[in-house]
Amino acid sequence: MSDTVDLKALARNVARDRRAEAHAGRAQTAGQARQLLMGFLTPYFGKTIAGYMPIHTEIDPLPLMAALADHGPVCVPVVERNAAPLRFDRWTPETEMVEGAFGAEVPAHSTPVTPQIVIVPLLAFNREGHRLGYGGGFYDRTLAQLRAEGGKVMAVGLAYAGQEMRDFPVSSLDAPLDAIVTEAEILTF
Repeated sequence: MSDTVDLKALARNVARDRRAEAHAGRAQTAGQARQLLMGFLTPYFGKTIAGYMPIHTEIDPLPLMAALADHGPVCVPVVERNAAPLRFDRWTPETEMVEGAFGAEVPAHSTPVTPQIVIVPLLAFNREGHRLGYGGGFYDRTLAQLRAEGGKVMAVGLAYAGQEMRDFPVSSLDAPLDAIVTEAEILTF
């Protein structure tokens, strides 16, 4: 029997509770975060921007994504298989969606695109630009692959300010974010 403690798993449990607390009854707060992110992304209109289909208590980016679709291509992540990078499919507010992996919706008909900006959901973040995700490594693999291919991809975390955690384990495989946007501020790295 192993005495090893999975510190990331413990941090995820704490982070889930903190995000749920931040999310409860905070529609206005989520709106403020989306508004700050829209302003932050204004110089990037015309570039392909990846949003995400919200699950659990993530900030819902759909109103933001609909507004961004008026200014350029928007896409969403698709999990093709475990331990692999994400694929991104073109999305518009009219796109027919079906249930995909982990309960996140995906386009019914795939039109793959490569994003230049990726809005990343998260459980927790710190002021050094690291995020704590769900543990599947999908975004870490994806960002590493996009960056290795020479693409100038920018990763932006979208979170409630209450999701900030000072101390959680970070490994060399964890892809850093370029910015984090909350209802209270924009952090850039």
